[in-house]
Amino acid sequence: MPKPVHWYALAGLIIFLDQFSKWLALGRIAPGEVIYVAPFWNWVLTFNPGAAFSFLADQPGWQRWFFTGLALAISGWIALEIRKHPEPKAMALALTLVMGGALGNVIDRVRFGAVVDFIQWHAAGWYWPAFNVADSAITVGAVVLVFASLTVKESKEESV
Repeated sequence: MPKPVHWYALAGLIIFLDQFSKWLALGRIAPGEVIYVAPFWNWVLTFNPGAAFSFLADQPGWQRWFFTGLALAISGWIALEIRKHPEPKAMALALTLVMGGALGNVIDRVRFGAVVDFIQWHAAGWYWPAFNVADSAITVGAVVLVFASLTVKESKEESV
């Protein structure tokens, strides 16, 4: 049975990998530079003061602290939930991924006033907004959360 400390350690690893990858990107990619990696993948350096898909990025700055506070509040709630319920593993994993990703982006908001993004995927002239390791962890966590919720719901219905 995994203990809460194991989930917190995984969140810490996600934060470390996110910040390390951003440190590498900041040191090797100039803002506006596009580095070709593969036919569907570039390295680019962008700073997103908004949320996903640059939501509220055009606002005068209040969104920095709003998203920071929101991410800290959600991460605190997740930490308490993991402490109370380190099982089922899929649910705890999903919450841990979301928490680690959210806290990785909080560090950027506090340091730079925006989130550092550097991974760009594209196909047939369509470009996905640039993202980072933290965003990937949040996305995978959300997918696992949906899957875990659906499986837990089915299990409850079967036991009735």
